[in-house]
Amino acid sequence: MLRSTLCLLLFFTITSLHAQKYGHLNFAILISELPGTEAAEAELKAFNDAAVAKGEQMVVDLKARVAEVEAQKEELPPVRIEELRQELTAERDKIVQYEQQMGVDVARKRQELLGPVIEQVREAVQAVAQENGYQLIFDTSRFNTVLYGQDSDDIKSLVRTKLGL
Repeated sequence: MLRSTLCLLLFFTITSLHAQKYGHLNFAILISELPGTEAAEAELKAFNDAAVAKGEQMVVDLKARVAEVEAQKEELPPVRIEELRQELTAERDKIVQYEQQMGVDVARKRQELLGPVIEQVREAVQAVAQENGYQLIFDTSRFNTVLYGQDSDDIKSLVRTKLGL
């Protein structure tokens, strides 16, 4: 009796596994096809370029200041040289802090500009999955997200239709 129950349970488990439906799509390509994405990317690039230019100018200014201090090194007393080293170190630390903050600011700006687009696509993917009975949908735009997939459907056209593209 136990054997037949286990066999029956195994049969239903295997049958239900085969009934599951999987899909995949390239999320990044789909995002890039939406109206407004190109303008958001251009604005983000301009924001990033301006921040990088400011950081590069900070480095140029620091290098000029270091050269200035080096040129005066022989004429200055050791106490003043130490003060200038501390100032230069503080300026360098300020640049490092700026670079870190710049990464945070760019990420925040990306979320501000592309967040609504990404959320719109996620909602469309969820709707398509629910309407078409998909158990899992894989994003093929990310490296190593799917290591093995068997017979999945590319649902990009369904999501495009849902988005009105």
